[in-house]
Amino acid sequence: MRDTLEAGPMHWALFCRVIDNYGDLGVAWRLASQIAASGDTVQLWVDAPEALAWMAPGALEGRWPRVQVRPWTQPFAADALAQGPADVWVELFGCDIDPEFIAQHDRFTPASGAKASKNPVWVNLEYLSAETYVERSHGLPSPILHGPARGRTRHFFFPGYTERTGGLLREPDLFARQAAFDAARWRERQRLPSGEALRISLFCYEPPALGAWLDALAAGGSGTGQPVQLWVTHGRAAAAVRGHFCAENSVTPAQNGAQALQVSYLPALTQTDYDHLLWAADLNFVRGEDSLVRALWAGKPFIWNIYPQDDGAHAAKLDAFLDWLEAPADLRAFHRIWNALATGTLPTPDLAGWGACVQRARARLLAQDDLLTQLRRFVHLRGSEKG
Repeated sequence: MRDTLEAGPMHWALFCRVIDNYGDLGVAWRLASQIAASGDTVQLWVDAPEALAWMAPGALEGRWPRVQVRPWTQPFAADALAQGPADVWVELFGCDIDPEFIAQHDRFTPASGAKASKNPVWVNLEYLSAETYVERSHGLPSPILHGPARGRTRHFFFPGYTERTGGLLREPDLFARQAAFDAARWRERQRLPSGEALRISLFCYEPPALGAWLDALAAGGSGTGQPVQLWVTHGRAAAAVRGHFCAENSVTPAQNGAQALQVSYLPALTQTDYDHLLWAADLNFVRGEDSLVRALWAGKPFIWNIYPQDDGAHAAKLDAFLDWLEAPADLRAFHRIWNALATGTLPTPDLAGWGACVQRARARLLAQDDLLTQLRRFVHLRGSEKG
């Protein structure tokens, strides 16, 4: 690899396979756009890029400076290296770089006759977790013993919540934008109800406790003494809420008016407007990985619907996160019931206490470098070892 510290901007190749729900694509796009904002160029190879049409309008049309989105097809694109060889390869969430891409890289000869980079830094950017194995595994090498990449070494890079991990994605201007955010104007643009209420955003899968919780809200059971405005995100959350209120024996909420619960169904939001949603609400229900990180940066009380795994591994992952969060007993109990890891009645939200908990956690995170800062430092270090 060339000396990236001396040679100016780098070129990155990011690879993402969309498993489901687009959270992996959301992380990939945030990383790509932040790399580009730092002055480098990026090719983002993704097998299902269509969701970027609403997640990051203009991305598919090439309107984002220094970011090129390429469809990850089979067979792999013959012109993969049209922008030249990348200095950094990043596999997101354990996807394997296409062997044909590696073969093209090894055959590449620059038209200028300049020497091509034959040893890009290869990073496997892993899933986010607070479990103890993350600190042990962060930065470890993984030599490639077979296939076209034989002889190369990739390294594990784990995002995380502690100083011995790779940190979390965070834009440099994030909190300036949050401080300048006008919640009332944003609600008006989204045609959300006005008036005094407890404002809750809902982004979830289909937790078993959802129905009883919705009925309690519709019956005036928020526990705060305020009516509730429930802002339901597009997709699975909206389908689950609509399905519940169409069922027999459910309490019918108001779409408009002064009943205990007003439900608003949102369109698919851009990543920017999803942040706005979190900033405008009093309590956020989030799911997966990307929205969890954004909820932490929002600094509002939140409930996390962790992605359920068939082997039950999500239980330990949730508990590890709640331990790191230093969640009080009622917040921990709400999480466990919401994620079907315990039974019982959901506790009344303690917005002040839960919000203070999140604020303390956010302060700990802000004492650490963000993920891209740490990733660039890691890449420079690995590059200097190769050089």
